[in-house]
Amino acid sequence: MNSTGPPRLLDLATQSLLRVEAWAMAALESLPMELFPPLFMEAVAGRHSETLKAMVQAWPFSHLPLGALMKSQQAPQDVLKAALDGLDVLLAQKVRPRRWKLKVLDLRVNANTNFWNRWSGTWDRSSVGSFEGPEVAQPKTKRRKVDDSRKEEKQLLAPVQVLLEDLCLKKAAQDEFLTFLLKRVKQRKGLPHLCCRKLEFIDMALGHLQKILRMVQLDCVQEVEVHGSWDLFTLARFAPPLGQMVNLSRLRVSDILLNSFTPWAAEEVEKLVFQFSSQLLRLHQLQELHLDSVFFLEGRLDQVLRCLKTPLVTLFITNCLLLESDLTYLSSCLHTSHLRYLNLSDVNMMGLSPEFLQVLLEGVSATLHRLELAGCGITDYQLTSISPAVGRCSQLTSFSFRGNPVSTVAVESLLRHTVMLSKFRLGLLPVPLECYVGLQGTLDLGNLRGYLAELRLTLQDLGRPDAVLLFSDSACSYHTILLYSVT
Repeated sequence: MNSTGPPRLLDLATQSLLRVEAWAMAALESLPMELFPPLFMEAVAGRHSETLKAMVQAWPFSHLPLGALMKSQQAPQDVLKAALDGLDVLLAQKVRPRRWKLKVLDLRVNANTNFWNRWSGTWDRSSVGSFEGPEVAQPKTKRRKVDDSRKEEKQLLAPVQVLLEDLCLKKAAQDEFLTFLLKRVKQRKGLPHLCCRKLEFIDMALGHLQKILRMVQLDCVQEVEVHGSWDLFTLARFAPPLGQMVNLSRLRVSDILLNSFTPWAAEEVEKLVFQFSSQLLRLHQLQELHLDSVFFLEGRLDQVLRCLKTPLVTLFITNCLLLESDLTYLSSCLHTSHLRYLNLSDVNMMGLSPEFLQVLLEGVSATLHRLELAGCGITDYQLTSISPAVGRCSQLTSFSFRGNPVSTVAVESLLRHTVMLSKFRLGLLPVPLECYVGLQGTLDLGNLRGYLAELRLTLQDLGRPDAVLLFSDSACSYHTILLYSVT
């Protein structure tokens, strides 16, 4: 409804209909389709549940963006309940109402708000075309020919797709709205599967998780995040539904433990790693892979990366135990040759040859934008050895080497190779070793101030006073010094 100026005739008409819900429901069969959205909005605002229930059954558009209306309601589950009740009645019928066209029940709160704005008098008429909502991107499936009778039956029985933006499930108390929705989908066999862009699991037991996954249209999922102390056996059992997420572009797995295995169970570990990694063969759209605190990779990184089907854009392998052979394989892997973002933070590289990093960085020199090697135990020799390769990454915008025990000489070598890069803007660096004193390695602020003064002059000499450098102490608690602001 337009809140400015006198009420429109349309507003008065919808209010009049809703004074007696029976009148409104009786009028739906002959109601012009243009009047459905304003009547529906008025019914939501006035909490006319029976009218909402009836309108869902007669909805003349393919798209119902319900989430955009529910976000302003104090009890959004009441609106959702009315809509799902309407679907229950509808899906129980063998023959659908003549005018019914609903294909998508959209519960995303910020999706397609223009559909409602046009009826409230706040929309820009030049930016909106028809009354219909936008077509929803469907998973790619092979088309099969069917005869006319089968096609008609299929159209009559076609399910309604329920769209969610994210589905975050955790062991702790769930969001009230989400809990209600999951309960309804579970109870009503006729209701469709949920279609969501992102799935996130936090400390979820696998049994409960598997029940929820049966409610989700897996080929709609584009992002998955798994957080919580699973063991490798649990991850392997999660792998089959993961493999069904054929449009997945981003996968993040963290805190996968090996504590349930004894040394003699190495054969079982290999089997479980294969069960997980083999499902990656089905993920042809995967571009981002994040593995954090995953403790089965040691000596097996090649088993995982070989199963990728396309080159990655982003790769995080953080706080993981890796052998030098793992890192050597990583440097020559074809699936990591087009990376834009590489993060190997908290992977111990102390004492290792810098050759694998040199080869890896040379391979991504044309594409890499961000590089993170924080807390890797990198020493002066390693940093000065790889600095030229970092400097050849022509697209580099930022790097992080914080938490590594290096000297002023090594830091200056890195900066001389990188700050002249045209796109470089931000560097995160450790406070050099010369700035610490005593056996306890206490940070001497006087030494640090002197070093920063010299560094400012170096940046000016290099013609990059606009570069932003942030320093952290050896404990990684940020004593952050901003040398220059980006202009």
